[in-house]
Amino acid sequence: MDVHGRDLSYFVTVAEELHFTRAAERLFVSQPALSKQIRVLERQIGAPLFERDRREVRLTEVGAALLPHAERIVAEWARARAAVESAKAAQRATLVVGMSTSPGRGLLPALRSRLTAEHPAARITLRQVGWGDPTVGLGDGSADVGFVWLPITDADRYRWVVVAREPRLVALPAGHRLAGRDHVEFAELLDEPFLALPESAGQARDYWLAVDARGGRDPIIGGEITSAEETHEAVANGDGVVLLAEGNAPLVARDDVLVRPVTGVAPCELAVAWRADDTRPLVVGYARAAADLGAARG
Repeated sequence: MDVHGRDLSYFVTVAEELHFTRAAERLFVSQPALSKQIRVLERQIGAPLFERDRREVRLTEVGAALLPHAERIVAEWARARAAVESAKAAQRATLVVGMSTSPGRGLLPALRSRLTAEHPAARITLRQVGWGDPTVGLGDGSADVGFVWLPITDADRYRWVVVAREPRLVALPAGHRLAGRDHVEFAELLDEPFLALPESAGQARDYWLAVDARGGRDPIIGGEITSAEETHEAVANGDGVVLLAEGNAPLVARDDVLVRPVTGVAPCELAVAWRADDTRPLVVGYARAAADLGAARG
């Protein structure tokens, strides 16, 4: 029996959640893909690991017997990966900075100069991550620090400092009924279709739909977006409107798309985040540089 570590990790996550959809969201995979891998593992084991019906998911006796061993294997492999990655990072003196789009706002050069003043040999690598991962690579370890929009998923796993606060705007097609306004009340947008981040974005999806400002009304979803270019095309095509940070407006507002200030929603916050248990010198140095920059900018 040759069981992959990934399948054991999937099994442990489902066992913790006892809910396939929530487990899939944690793993950043689709629910059908997760179910398929669990079935593969069950065939390798030779017995069902979960009992499933419409109301609940339960471990079978075989699943319960496997769980503590699988947890130890997954935990040991995670520690091994962390040790290897830490050694590699220390050897290369490289810091991987994750982002969904370029943060702009002069942040990258300002932070780079602060970090290299303290660590002259440091090398910074930028990594762009799809909008379906609001942790920009921190969650799976592919980034050491990242530019994230708050709130961040699984907040207790991370630390962060805010480096920019700015109002949210709404992007509209040029021919929209509200295009002539100097500003737009969010209440005037409640019946509009909105463009949404993928469901895997979790809290970030709700935040950019301004679910908390809708008075309990569900948003109308006109489509999903995974990049700035997709957003521009969808808005221009009339598929929906979208909220965005003021500093990101130039990525979307061109040709047949314009932006207007929105009242009735709170400003947004861009933060530099890192894993709470990551105390490597370059990570700590970048975090300190971000804190200094945030304080200097007020």
